Amino acid sequence: MNQDKPGATNSDKTYVVAITGASGSIYGIRLIKALIEQGYQVLAIVSHAGLQVLVHEMGYDPKDSFYDFLEQYGVNFSKGSRLEVFTQDDIASAPASGSFVHSGMAVMPCSMKTLAAVASGYADNLITRSCDVCLKEKRTLILGPRESPMGIIHLENMTRAARAGAVILPPNPSFYTFPRNVEALVDTVVARTMDHLGAEHELGPRWES
Repeated sequence: MNQDKPGATNSDKTYVVAITGASGSIYGIRLIKALIEQGYQVLAIVSHAGLQVLVHEMGYDPKDSFYDFLEQYGVNFSKGSRLEVFTQDDIASAPASGSFVHSGMAVMPCSMKTLAAVASGYADNLITRSCDVCLKEKRTLILGPRESPMGIIHLENMTRAARAGAVILPPNPSFYTFPRNVEALVDTVVARTMDHLGAEHELGPRWES
């Protein structure tokens, strides 16, 4: 894949966003959109199964570039923002190395397969290797497990990942801000994700007493 936005400049913060094969690919797309529109550099990794879910749930055409898809979705590439896109097979890419410094990674949505791999240290592709690097380098790693109901194996894997340093952030949207549509509802999860990444955003009002 390896698609760069031509003419973009680097920002001072780089985030890694992975989209895996769980339902809810809109969470990953909305997160990428929010980061790009804040001017951050984004490294997106889409798994094989994640690509299939994007086709099914969001109408992504594999013949189109991911960058074109984001533009069609309404992503506005701001000055200073930059996007690179990888597949899970690009194992020699920057996020796979501990010497590559970034500001945090989020797996949204996170499949139970990916969760199990992270929890057990099974780094067999770029996504799971990048997660493993985050944990060993003590960088922020957010996992958004999308499954219901959760079985004991899922819960134990989440506990193991949390003990290793991951933030377990299930994509459970909130309603107290009275979101007006599906995108606004999804953004309640994206906002919490960006908070934990230390990324600025204006995705909605914060709770005040």
